[in-house]
Amino acid sequence: MRVTVDPNLCQSHGQCVFAAPDVFSFDEDDYPVHDANPSDAYAEHVRTAVSMCPVRAITIEARGPRGAA
Repeated sequence: MRVTVDPNLCQSHGQCVFAAPDVFSFDEDDYPVHDANPSDAYAEHVRTAVSMCPVRAITIEARGPRGAA
């Protein structure tokens, strides 16, 4: 899966960090930081993060053939 966080929408609520701390975090300026291509092992946690984001700043796309986004 490919993960995208829209920094113009993100308001640093942090729900994504609680749902998938191995994928999402914030830097010292509360700017969202994330793994754009997390392991499939985190897929369920990432989907939870997407659903928990109050401003819908996170989107995911399925990987194409051979892991391409």
